[in-house]
Amino acid sequence: MLTLTEIAEDPLVLTRRRNLPDGSDVVVRPLTHTDAEGLAGFLDGLSAESRRFSTFAGHDLAAARELCDAIARYDKLRLVLEVVPSGRIVGLLEFSLALPAADIERYQSAGIRLTETTDCRFGPTLADDYQGKGVATLVFPLVTEVARRLGKKRIILWGGVLADNARAIRYYEKNGFRPVGSFVEPDGSSLLDMMVDLQPVPDASPA
Repeated sequence: MLTLTEIAEDPLVLTRRRNLPDGSDVVVRPLTHTDAEGLAGFLDGLSAESRRFSTFAGHDLAAARELCDAIARYDKLRLVLEVVPSGRIVGLLEFSLALPAADIERYQSAGIRLTETTDCRFGPTLADDYQGKGVATLVFPLVTEVARRLGKKRIILWGGVLADNARAIRYYEKNGFRPVGSFVEPDGSSLLDMMVDLQPVPDASPA
């Protein structure tokens, strides 16, 4: 099982290259301390609608530096999608190994017992010009691989998904997530909790 420290010390352990439907390539890799400026460009370029669907505390260089400074210090793992060869960051895949009490309580009400031993939270954000092109689905197998290598058996959505975000809900359902319940934020926003069970990796060893 990988630890956040091991990943930070050797990012190549979770670095993958993927060919996109348009023929271009992206590298999916752990966020590093040298990514602050590139990450700031990604955050700043998000439209108002994309920002509404995300949970970032800010969208400037200070916010990007805060995310980079958090590498291997807390409970978060963040992977970036970097276009080859430009180096432009066009996506951020976030994992949290901690489970807030509110999440545990909501899932318990739905008959599901969450534990930090078996479960993690996940949330993706893509640059506006990379949305709706199959990119998130293409990299989802890596998402499940990362969760398994962190020792997890299930993934829940980080903060749920806004009930009016039809595109995101379709994406999650397409990749095996099922609705668990709904809740309302203090600002009146309606959200859905969703979860996916990770299938065991087939045993490829000879009989």
